[in-house]
Amino acid sequence: MSAARATLALALTSIGFASALAQAKPKPEDTEVWTPVPRVVTPGRTDAAPPSDAIVLFDGRNLDEWVSVKDHSPAQWTVSDGVLTVNKPTGNIETKRSFTNYQLHIEWRIPEAITGSGQARGNSGIFLASTGPGDAGYEIQILDSYQNATYVNGQAAAIYKQYPPLVNAMRKPGEWQTYDIVWIAPTFRDDGSVATPASVTAFHNGVLVQNHVLLKGETLYIGAPSYKKHGAAPIKLQAHGDPSPPISFRNIWVRELTP
Repeated sequence: MSAARATLALALTSIGFASALAQAKPKPEDTEVWTPVPRVVTPGRTDAAPPSDAIVLFDGRNLDEWVSVKDHSPAQWTVSDGVLTVNKPTGNIETKRSFTNYQLHIEWRIPEAITGSGQARGNSGIFLASTGPGDAGYEIQILDSYQNATYVNGQAAAIYKQYPPLVNAMRKPGEWQTYDIVWIAPTFRDDGSVATPASVTAFHNGVLVQNHVLLKGETLYIGAPSYKKHGAAPIKLQAHGDPSPPISFRNIWVRELTP
């Protein structure tokens, strides 16, 4: 091969190599995703107000979304001045609707003139999935934990008897408290065994208190937690039997989440 031809061949090879390098060089467009486009959700005027895709469970007017746990008759707790107050003799209440995965906003208040101590001081709870009568299900605790000592996996914002809160973000009795919770329900195999455990992320008064904790099963007062197979379930509010004055709720809404 003549020197001229060799030079030309080398030049063509170099051009081809450079072209290949140019084609292989990453571009910003390589990692851009354009579809599917997220649907539009209009937020509330405040972070506490329900967004456009929320299901409002209590807006201060009535208990149309709730029933008594014991017999599914209309819920008999007290609604007055936009506030829902526990009626202890009538027992727990739960939503008429069942949910799987969701975001929950709920506000609650310990009476200013609260009495008692430990677990007998403003005790209640939110069962993120009610799996049966009584207190069956998965509970995040409500309690007056403002300068009130008790076992830490039973104080306010604990996943009852499983996970203490990361911090105590409690306001004084008489002030409104807020929980914002993300609940991911457990999934089960056909034989009833657990495929994926339930998880909870929770904020108390805007402070992270449960960071994607994986539940060991349903929450129990006595004994080790365990799972039993279930599907979508109601959200339950507890009418605890302690002798202290009843607590109150307001502004309850939920957003269903896709798996």
